[in-house]
Amino acid sequence: MPSTKPIGIFDSGVGGLTVVARVLELLPREDIIYFGDTARVPYGIRSPRVIREFSREIAAWLVARGVKALVVACNTASAVALPALRQLLDIPVIGVVEAGARQAVEATRTGEVAVIGTASTVNSRAYPDAVSRLDAQVRTLSRACPLFVPMVEDGIVEGPVAEAVIRHYLADIRQSRIDTLVLGCTHYPLLQSEMRRALGPELRIVDAAEGTAVELAEILARLDLASPNLENGRRRYVFSDRTDAFQALARRILPGFMGDMETVDVEGGEFRDALRLLESPAGEA
Repeated sequence: MPSTKPIGIFDSGVGGLTVVARVLELLPREDIIYFGDTARVPYGIRSPRVIREFSREIAAWLVARGVKALVVACNTASAVALPALRQLLDIPVIGVVEAGARQAVEATRTGEVAVIGTASTVNSRAYPDAVSRLDAQVRTLSRACPLFVPMVEDGIVEGPVAEAVIRHYLADIRQSRIDTLVLGCTHYPLLQSEMRRALGPELRIVDAAEGTAVELAEILARLDLASPNLENGRRRYVFSDRTDAFQALARRILPGFMGDMETVDVEGGEFRDALRLLESPAGEA
């Protein structure tokens, strides 16, 4: 029967709110708990072991709050930690990589796409592998853009600095046969206007957030987990660090965001206890 439990969504920082925005448009009656690990952003420069560790901690914390499904809105965590999370949890776990790859395959006409993301996402080869599984004829160029996430988290999403950094990483894409660009990080949609100016109007830009929201809705319907709420659901936004810059960025992504940011210490006992309880064989502390 339909579930009144919330949906858990997490990201390495504020960028995952781009996924929340699409979920709210498609599933407004669902309760949502969002966790942004702003104290430890960016994930893309960290090792796979650390990314999996952070992801397990956050997943355990969200499961302890009774979520019925987990959306890994962070591309880096989706690329590196998704199999481990699916093995650990007994609820649906949805990542953003598959949705982005599917949209890219459907969008390209030349059969050549580019994926931009963090170094960890690119090194994982998650996107090329996902694209190849869908269509082996599509060629994928992957490029790491390590300055994009800290730039976005600092609120630098337009102007001469953003333009210079974008052109540094992406200028040659315009000269190639690539006709589709996958934004392989939830922070990157905030740079889309500057990217469009740098790359021209012909290039198709794929934001996996919309596809992820569609996949989530399909899974909830198939498993009969959709909310029976007749009114809009409740939203809870939790972060591991809070600054004025984070709040300003959150308002840019979610116009209705009123700055109601809770904070949780990822080094505290609340996180450690949740993970220990989840991983204990008997489910006991």
